[in-house]
Amino acid sequence: MNKIRVALVDDQALVRKGLAALLGGLPDVELVIEAQSGRDAFEQLSRISVDLIISDIRMADGNGIELIQRLRTRGNRTPVILLTTFDDPDLMLSAARVGAEGFLLKDASPEELLEAMRRVLRGDTLLQPVALESVRGQVQFHEPKSPVHWSQPALQQPNTSLGKIDLTEREQGVLRLLAGGYSNKEIARSLNLAEGTVKNYVSDILAKLETRDRTRAVLKAITMRLI
Repeated sequence: MNKIRVALVDDQALVRKGLAALLGGLPDVELVIEAQSGRDAFEQLSRISVDLIISDIRMADGNGIELIQRLRTRGNRTPVILLTTFDDPDLMLSAARVGAEGFLLKDASPEELLEAMRRVLRGDTLLQPVALESVRGQVQFHEPKSPVHWSQPALQQPNTSLGKIDLTEREQGVLRLLAGGYSNKEIARSLNLAEGTVKNYVSDILAKLETRDRTRAVLKAITMRLI
């Protein structure tokens, strides 16, 4: 089995070295890039191909959001997991808008990190379980009409255009599990449903919330106090 080729981006040397040591101890993982900034990572990624990028969401010299924007503009669709403390939900929402595939708490265990990597590489969107009350009062969901630019200010004003959305009890249950980062297969197992049925529920939830993916759906649901 081929190893997962990973790029690691963090501006704090001690944190970066610690994560590098953690990644080095994981099976089937090969750390091929260590970068101290988004700009450094962007330059290295122009020469070296990887399967997955793990980046701090907030750095002093070019953060994870800017890195994703520059990569996507160049046509690089490598999946990105952003490491966060979830103390800045506006940054998290902006990152979801520009195409981050996953969010993971910085204190995640090695097992959680490896599982997150595998999920994102399977095409899942990962939002590690969060304390909803700590972010609900701060984050306001705004569906973007155009790509977010690095110079765009953080979201501040509540979105008063959001109307009432009626979710069934089953849809609410599925949505809570989505917020926990569970895959369709895991949700199906938890709720004793067929995986195809779960996919239908997820599609219905996205349609009702008028969002394009699971991460946006969860963030919007948090804003609207649906979960």
